[in-house]
Parts: sequence; structure tokens; C-alpha cells
Amino acid sequence: MNRKTAISIAELNQLLEGNKGVTIIDVRSEAEYLEKHIPAAVNLPVEQIESGKINLDLRNILVTVCGKGGGRSERAATFIREHYISEVYFLEGGTFGWFEKQS
Repeated sequence: MNRKTAISIAELNQLLEGNKGVTIIDVRSEAEYLEKHIPAAVNLPVEQIESGKINLDLRNILVTVCGKGGGRSERAATFIREHYISEVYFLEGGTFGWFEKQS
């Protein structure tokens, strides 16, 4: 069974515009997050997620994001999907892709 694990920037924008319950999780370090992040994203580094220390509304659609989309965000989404009952995706293109599409 192929389950969709990634979400495009356009799909994320549709979710946000539709006022769906969405939580964007920036899984990079605090320093990377403070440098630049998607508005409304919360910072929860992938290492913290993998330690099981997450305090999120798991009823929301969760979208993990890192710098370029892939590596850390996919790792975090996979962990959440395997350990919690939640709809979770990683953002293709990541934070940098988000800002390119918004300009």
C-alpha cells in the first residue's frame, strides 16, 4: 500500500487557506529556526521528536519541514507516523522552497 508521505507547497497552502487544523513543525535546530522559518511554524528539533518529547495536538494534520525538504523532515514525519496516530507529511522543498514560492 502506497501512502502519501510528502506534501507540496501548493497543497500546504490549500490546507492553510481552507482553515484546516494544520500544525507546521520546523524540525531544524533552534538557531536554524531563528534564522528563518515559515510563519506559524513551531520549532521542535528532530532529535527531540525522536526522544518522544512532543507536546502537539495530534488531531491536527502535522507537516514537518526542514531547510530543503527531505532528510530531517522526512525522518521526523516517519517517526511520528510510526509512534502516534496522526496524519503527518513532510514538506517537499522545505523552508527554502516555501520562501521561493511566496516571493
